[in-house]
Amino acid sequence: MVETPAAAPFYAQGNFAPVDLEVFQEHLRVEGSVPPELDGLYLRNGPNPLDHDFTRHWFVGDGMLHGVDLSGGAARWYRNRYVQTDRLADKRGGKVAPDAHRLGRSEANTNVIAHAGRILALVEDAVPTEVAPTLRTVGAYDFNGRLATPCTAHPVICPLTGELHFFGYSAREPVVTYHVADQAGELIRSVEIAVGAPTMMHGFAITARKAVFMDLPVVADDSLLTTGIPFRWADDYGARVGLIDRGALEDSVRWFEVDPCYVFHPLNAYEDHDGSTVVDVVRYDDFWRGGPGTKGIEPAYLHRWRIDADGQVSEERRDDRTIEFPRGDPRYIGLPYRFGYAIRTDETGSGIGSRTMITYDVVSGRSSEFSFEEGTILSEFVLVPASADAAEGEGWLVGYAYSSRNDTSALVIMDAERIEKGPVARVWLPQRVPQGFHGNWIPRQAIGA
Repeated sequence: MVETPAAAPFYAQGNFAPVDLEVFQEHLRVEGSVPPELDGLYLRNGPNPLDHDFTRHWFVGDGMLHGVDLSGGAARWYRNRYVQTDRLADKRGGKVAPDAHRLGRSEANTNVIAHAGRILALVEDAVPTEVAPTLRTVGAYDFNGRLATPCTAHPVICPLTGELHFFGYSAREPVVTYHVADQAGELIRSVEIAVGAPTMMHGFAITARKAVFMDLPVVADDSLLTTGIPFRWADDYGARVGLIDRGALEDSVRWFEVDPCYVFHPLNAYEDHDGSTVVDVVRYDDFWRGGPGTKGIEPAYLHRWRIDADGQVSEERRDDRTIEFPRGDPRYIGLPYRFGYAIRTDETGSGIGSRTMITYDVVSGRSSEFSFEEGTILSEFVLVPASADAAEGEGWLVGYAYSSRNDTSALVIMDAERIEKGPVARVWLPQRVPQGFHGNWIPRQAIGA
């Protein structure tokens, strides 16, 4: 365990602290049975500051990928590797990174996705960084020179078209640009979107016909540059949700005012049978008053906006439990759906994770949950469908879990339809996986690994 000073921020303590070793181990020990239909890689990204500099916010640590290869009912290997970015190279060379921002200078620490045969490590202030299935860094990827803005860490892949929908935001003009890449990975459309000021726009959503943007009151503040996250809550900014046709060639967003709030992560959005647009999000009542904090994250709740055909907006809290890291069945992104999954966040004091997982049935309003052993902290879990034509929610929830009792981590696999029964398998790893951000299941055929 990395030693940290007294009164250190939460992201320097316990399983938030970085690990120092890059490890590769084959033939991992499995408790239970790995479902044989799981054939691919589970990859997850997160901050792991090489220099152990905890004066800057947790969100800006150097990106490290943690991956497990599953095939034939076995866990073939675990590997963790830094994403070899220019910023990391500067640190290893003892250089101080220049103030001038370049789109290729990235910490690549927030998410990792696969699209059009490429694996991309993402952070929202730079272009993607391509990595190989072995987690070796290939280099900055700008869609063959066509991407001239940052790329959100939360692109959305449409299950109907295979298109990659994403955006970039910046403190400079253009502040927000909406992009679409086709199924083959060619950037086919970029549309500048006008907003009131540089806002921290972390995620967005799509429906079958629209993209959903959130213009919310966490705005840029240069006085906070030393934190690495120069944003703060602004009471006078207001909040609104915007809808634009996915095929738009110019800014034609229709904006709808909502109560002031902040959202990192939508769960899903869709167009209902009555013509309304439904947007389910994890909503903070406010966030970062005075700037980014070091004591944890504010509570957030499952929330629904419904924008009717006449433009009237209704708002509803769907649950009183605090949660984060919402995910759903990837085959239902942008479509009417039933099931969502999230991690409770009110048991660790950080607001980042706990030992309890929740399944939501957003149609009936019912939910179920499962709590792991004391001392367990969960990371984000993703749903892997049992097959291409399986019913919604039929499949496996996969993610990392840390145990403070033995200071180690496991890749946990759960039956998504029966989470109350607990894990069907735990793949024990050779070292702990620090709390991080986002990852995905990457089927072997998607990358030819």
